[in-house]
Amino acid sequence: MDDNRLDEVKDVRWESAECSKGEINFTSRRRKSRIKKLLNGLVFVLIAAISGGASGAYVISKKYPNNYSSINQPSLEPKKEVNKVETADIPKNAITKVAEVVGPTVVGISNRAEGFFGLQDLGGGSGIIFDSNGYIVTNNHVVEGAAKVTVKLSSGKTLPATIVGTDSRSDLAVIKVDAQNLPTAKLGDSSKVKVGDIAIAIGNPLGEEFSGSVTAGIVSALNRRIQYAGAIYKVLQTDAAINPGNSGGPLCNEAGEIIGINSLKMGSDQNAEGMGFAISINEAKDIIKSLMDYGKVARPFLGIYGQGVVSEKNNIKGIYVREVVQGSGAALAGVKPTDIILELDGKKVTKFEDLADILDKHKIGDLVVCKIWRSGETIEVNITLSDVREKSK
Repeated sequence: MDDNRLDEVKDVRWESAECSKGEINFTSRRRKSRIKKLLNGLVFVLIAAISGGASGAYVISKKYPNNYSSINQPSLEPKKEVNKVETADIPKNAITKVAEVVGPTVVGISNRAEGFFGLQDLGGGSGIIFDSNGYIVTNNHVVEGAAKVTVKLSSGKTLPATIVGTDSRSDLAVIKVDAQNLPTAKLGDSSKVKVGDIAIAIGNPLGEEFSGSVTAGIVSALNRRIQYAGAIYKVLQTDAAINPGNSGGPLCNEAGEIIGINSLKMGSDQNAEGMGFAISINEAKDIIKSLMDYGKVARPFLGIYGQGVVSEKNNIKGIYVREVVQGSGAALAGVKPTDIILELDGKKVTKFEDLADILDKHKIGDLVVCKIWRSGETIEVNITLSDVREKSK
């Protein structure tokens, strides 16, 4: 190949190379232009988003100033489940507080007596520690006839107990265990109790396996007078559940004060529900003190058992004498069964509770005038009041 032809070939290669180089440069410029436009778009969107967020935050802060800080500042605390309430957040109610305060002062009492096979369980009940040196008040029927009495504290410790004194008329008894620094219950004032007040009972219904049971209701009635086994009980009525084993335990108000001492649910033979009774604490205070000091309660006793009667035939209203206690003041004065007592101490009587009200105002040894209707005639006798404990002599 001559020199001229060689030069032409070089020129063609050079031009081809230049063309190729030129095409490559053209493609790179188009790609860069597209990337630049994409970046510009992203920057615009970012700026718009920031601007919109700032504007929205500004509007919210103006409209809801109190909530603004919580909206913009994320909480560092762990999130809680919705509607979940922790036990620690639930406030204690009155019943909870009473159970915590009074519960440790309530004990279980076991009554045992000699039987054919040795000591046999006669049942049990509850009691209230009212003196830190081991004095406990309970019902008389809980410890009546016992050869051995044991007390189980709320701590689970069991101790032998001695009977300090009993009073069958009020159905109260005081026992003692050999212990000191025991938790004690606070005795309240039952004269301040009103119908509808909260009433809380604590005790061992149906035995030790249910010890410390707490039931609650209201005070249903005040100053109920119930004649039972020849005695007049002045009691509070409540619909708080009181079952066998609750006897002798406390009935409390919502301040944790003892307003009554629970007794057996009377009327249980009638399948009555919601009718529990407690001896009012004001009636019990003097009896408890007398039992501690003397081991018994001295009170005047007329010496008769009977019931109110109305005779339309003779237009007579009074107390029909069903039984006269031997050796009593009534027996010595000549009162007889079938007599009808019209007046005592100058006051008309139509029901047995009337007699109790009059006797409560007198002392042992007082002389009272009793007007009696007998066989169509009215007579008067003078009765010297004796000790209720002398009725069996």
